[in-house]
Amino acid sequence: MEFVATCLFGLEKQLGEEIDALGCQRLHTMDGRVTFRGEAADIARANVRLRLAERVYIKLGSFPARSFTELFDGVRALPLEDFIGPDDAFPVKGHAIKSTLFSVPDCQSIVKKAAVERLSAAYGIKWFAEEGAKYQIEFFIFKDEATLMIDTSGVALHKRGYRPAAGAAPLRETLGAALALTTRPRADTLLWDPFCGSGTIVIEAAMILRNMAPGLGRQFAAMEFDCLDHRMWQTAVEEARAMEKREEPVELWGSDIDEKVLQYARENAERAGVSDCIRFFRADARRIEKPDRRGTLICNPPYGERMMELREVEALYREIGRTFARFVPWQVYVLTSHPQLERFYGRRADKKKRLYNGMIPCDLYQFFRPAGK
Repeated sequence: MEFVATCLFGLEKQLGEEIDALGCQRLHTMDGRVTFRGEAADIARANVRLRLAERVYIKLGSFPARSFTELFDGVRALPLEDFIGPDDAFPVKGHAIKSTLFSVPDCQSIVKKAAVERLSAAYGIKWFAEEGAKYQIEFFIFKDEATLMIDTSGVALHKRGYRPAAGAAPLRETLGAALALTTRPRADTLLWDPFCGSGTIVIEAAMILRNMAPGLGRQFAAMEFDCLDHRMWQTAVEEARAMEKREEPVELWGSDIDEKVLQYARENAERAGVSDCIRFFRADARRIEKPDRRGTLICNPPYGERMMELREVEALYREIGRTFARFVPWQVYVLTSHPQLERFYGRRADKKKRLYNGMIPCDLYQFFRPAGK
């Protein structure tokens, strides 16, 4: 079977490495999605264990779609009856990018009509009550090639379930996991987020260090699919539980100037099952001091778009630049959408990586070397 895992722009390489670790075969990568091959059981394993994916789809097929006729014929030729039963619901949504067919509502209508015709022929019926399990059909048309998929995730995978409350500008959990992975967290190196907010980065880092699967304890759309062996979900959970490192000695720090948001962070860590390895405390990031140990600073400070005025943010960047310079030889990672972070921070980054916080383009500034080297 072929599958498509979607992700935030900039996370494709890391997501591909996760897919490799599952034992699946990567086939194709493009912005925001990775196509791969696996067994049916990998639907459950991918949903339960992938940290960076937003959704996992079953890929039904791809075909040219330069006209509505080609789109209709391409959909009608796919074996929808192998998945969708006569009583099941099959709503349609999708996207069209850089293609002749650009009207999403019109494409939705064509795909739905073609699906009805295919299933009508398969089941010998003309009308579908659509009262059974929901098979969300999604089309993606890019440069006049259409791909038809079925969503197996349902609620987006970044919604782990541990964060019902967050601060003013929460970081998506999948991005938090990507930031943590970029630092290559180790049990012998302290990871400290001095702008921790609701705790996303350090919670995800703790789960990585303990090898805790992000999808444990939540439900997925494909759990209702009659076309799949339901036992695979329990197997995927048992496999994930067996790989956990509960005895791993882990210590992470999360600090913030806002005591209210720190309480959210503590509650989120408790729900995630990692409260025993994260120390949350109130501190002003401009005044923190380096402890006498190996460590890494990582943070997502205000951008000046929603929470603070731009001049305040720029002053903040100057102050943390001076403060973080005293943390040598620690590595420092700063995620922001501000295009002049380096100017106010006081030094050029050793490496930059373009990422997206939701729809906001950001850069992850990485400082490895002492200033001036």
